[in-house]
Amino acid sequence: MLLRAAPYGVLILLLLPLGGGLLGTLLPAFGYLPALGGDALDLAPWRMLWAWPGLAKSLGLSLWTGAAATLLSFLLAQFALAMLVASPWLRRLTLLTAPIIAIPHAAIAVGLVFLLSPSGWIMRLISPGLSGFARPPDWLIIADPWGLSLILGLVIKELPYLLFMSLAALSQLPAERSLMVARSLGHTRLSAWFRAILPQLYPHLRLPLMAVLAFSLSVVDMALILGPNTPPTLAVQVLRWFSDPELDFRFLASAGAVLLTLVMLASLAFWLLVEGLARRLGAGFLTWGPHRPRAWGRWLERASALPTWGAMGLGMTALIPLAVWSLARRWRFPDALPSRWSLARWQDQASALGEAWGHTLILAGLSCGLSLVLVLASLEKEARFGRRLPLRGTELLKYLPLIVPQTSFLFGFQVLALSFGISDTSLGRWGLVVWGHLLYVLPYSFIALTLAYQRFDPRLVQTAQSLGQGPWRIFWRIKLPLLSPAIWAALGIGVAVSVTQYLPTLLLGGGRIETLASETVGRSAGGDRRVLAVFALCQALLPFAALVLAGVIPRLQFWNRKGVWA
Repeated sequence: MLLRAAPYGVLILLLLPLGGGLLGTLLPAFGYLPALGGDALDLAPWRMLWAWPGLAKSLGLSLWTGAAATLLSFLLAQFALAMLVASPWLRRLTLLTAPIIAIPHAAIAVGLVFLLSPSGWIMRLISPGLSGFARPPDWLIIADPWGLSLILGLVIKELPYLLFMSLAALSQLPAERSLMVARSLGHTRLSAWFRAILPQLYPHLRLPLMAVLAFSLSVVDMALILGPNTPPTLAVQVLRWFSDPELDFRFLASAGAVLLTLVMLASLAFWLLVEGLARRLGAGFLTWGPHRPRAWGRWLERASALPTWGAMGLGMTALIPLAVWSLARRWRFPDALPSRWSLARWQDQASALGEAWGHTLILAGLSCGLSLVLVLASLEKEARFGRRLPLRGTELLKYLPLIVPQTSFLFGFQVLALSFGISDTSLGRWGLVVWGHLLYVLPYSFIALTLAYQRFDPRLVQTAQSLGQGPWRIFWRIKLPLLSPAIWAALGIGVAVSVTQYLPTLLLGGGRIETLASETVGRSAGGDRRVLAVFALCQALLPFAALVLAGVIPRLQFWNRKGVWA
C-alpha cells in the first residue's frame, strides 16, 4: 500500500508548496494579508508597483538577460556539437561539463568578479606592461548597466547543462549516421547539423530550454553578484522589497512576484510561438540543397566551436583566483600574484565556516536521502504495477519546480508558514528549508534514476522469481546493487543541487540557517575579498567532491565486476 502511494506522495510534496505558495503570493498582491492589516481585496499594490521608479528598466533587464543567455547557450551548444560530434574532441569537451555543472552559480559569479573586474587577475597579468595601468582603470565591467556580465555568467553555467542534455538525447538518435548521409550529399557540418540532426534533437531539449529560460529570468544569487544594481533585475528588486523592514512593502513585493511569474509565462509562450513559426517557415530551409561556402564562411564554420571552448575554459579558470585570494595576505595592483601568503583568513573564519559546512551537509543529506527513498519507491511502484496515476500528464508535474520562478511561490510559502506558526520553532524552520531543497533535488533525482530503471533487464527479475524469490528480496539483493551506480550519481547530483539553494534557505529559514550559499552571497557585498574567496571556494569544492565520490565509489564497489559501473 505504501509503495502504491509513493507517486501520490511525491506529487503532494511538490504541489502543496507550489500551489500554497502561489496562493500566498497572489492574495497579498491584491491587498489581502490580514496579519498586516490587509482585510479586503484592492489594486493598491499594483498601483504602487506601476508607479515605482525604474520598474520598466528592471523588467527590461530581466527579459534581455534571460532571453539572451538562453539563446546564446543553446546556439553555442549546437555549434559545438555540430563541429565535434564523431570526433575525439567531443569527449574532451564532455569531461568539462560535469565540473562546471557542479560549481554553484554564486561561486562562478564570485570567480568571474575576481577574474574580470578592473582589478581582477586578467588585468593584473597584463599590467603595467601591456595595458600601461599602474592602478585599476575606472571601467564598469562587472554589474554593467546592460547586464552583459550577468549574461556571461549565465551562459557559462547553462551552456554545460544544455550540452549534457543534448548528449543524453543524442544517445537515443542516429546522429552520426544522419550526419554522414548529409555530408555525403555535399552539406557542410553546420548545414548538415541544422538540417538533419537538430529537427530530431530539439523535441528532447524543449523542457530543458524552458527550465533554463525560467531560471535565467528569475535568478537571484548570480544577479546579486554580477547584475546591475540601479536598478537591478526584477527578481532582485522583488527580493529587496520582501527584505525591507517596512512591512507594507510585502504587498508591493507580492505584486512584483506575480508580475515576474506572468512575464515568465509570457516568455515561455513567446518561445513556443517562435518555435512553431520556425517549424512552419523553416520547412523549405530543410530541403535546400547544399551550396559551396566561400573561404571566409569555411573559416567561420571551423571557428564556431571556439566560443564554447572559451566559455567552458573561463568557467574553470574562475576557480583559480578564488584559491589565490583565499591564501593572499597582501596583493597589491598590478602584482600578478600576492607578495605575501597566509592562512589567516581560513583560521579567522574557521568557526563560521564550520557552522556553514555543517548546516549545508545536514540539509544536503536530509534532502538527498528523502528524495532517494521517494524516487526509488515511485519507480519501483511503476516497475511492479505500471503507471496508474489518474490523469495524463501528471508525470510531468514533478518537474514543475524547475520551471516556476522561486520568487513566485517561496514568498507565499513563507507567509503561509508564518500564518500557521511553523516557522516559530527551530525544528519547523529546518523542516521548511529541507522541504524547500527537496523541491529541487527531487526532479533531478528522477532524471538521474528514471533511465536506469527503464534500462534494467527484466529477465533478471524473472529469473529470480522462477527461483522462488519475493519482490522485496529481489529489490534488495539484485536491483539495488545493480542500480547503485545510478543511485550514487543521483546522490552526487542531489548534493550539488542542494548546495546551490540560496533563496529557499534564506526565506524559509528566516535568515537563521547559515549555509555556504547564503554566506557566499551575503559576503559578496562586503569589502574583504579574501573572506569571500574562502566561502566561495568551499561552496565550489563541496559539490565537485560529491560528484567525484559518486563516480569513484561504484568503481571501487564493483572493481571485480566488469561493465557493472560503466
